Amino acid sequence: QVQLVESGGGLVQTGDSLRLSCAAAGLTFNNYDMAWFRQTVGKEREFVGQISRSGILTSYADFVKGRFTISRDNTNNTMNLLMAGLIPEDTADYFCAAGRTYRRTPTISDYDYWGQGTQVTVSS
Repeated sequence: QVQLVESGGGLVQTGDSLRLSCAAAGLTFNNYDMAWFRQTVGKEREFVGQISRSGILTSYADFVKGRFTISRDNTNNTMNLLMAGLIPEDTADYFCAAGRTYRRTPTISDYDYWGQGTQVTVSS
C-alpha cells in the first residue's frame, strides 16, 4: 500500500520560513516524479512545484518567485519543500504527490498517489 505522509505545517508569521516534508512508503520512490500542490477552501488544488525522479530537475509555479525550494532524498524516500518569505496568500493545505510525468505544466491527473495534506497558515 502506497503512503505519502506530509508533515511540517503550522502557523507562522509573514516573512517566516517553513519546511514541509513528505515521507513515502510502499513504492519505488526513485521511479516517481514528485510534486507539491496546495489548496484553499473553495479553490481548486494548484501546482506549487515539482522535482524529477533523479532530483536533477525542478520547476515551480510563477507565484513561488524564487521563494520555495524542493529537494528529495531517494535514500530515505523523502521530499522537502523549503518555503521562505511566506505571505498570507501562501496559507493553504499543502499536498505531496507522486507520478510518472515531469512536464512543463503538471496537472492533478498526472499524479497517481497523494498525501492527506498539511496545513500552513501565514498570519499578517
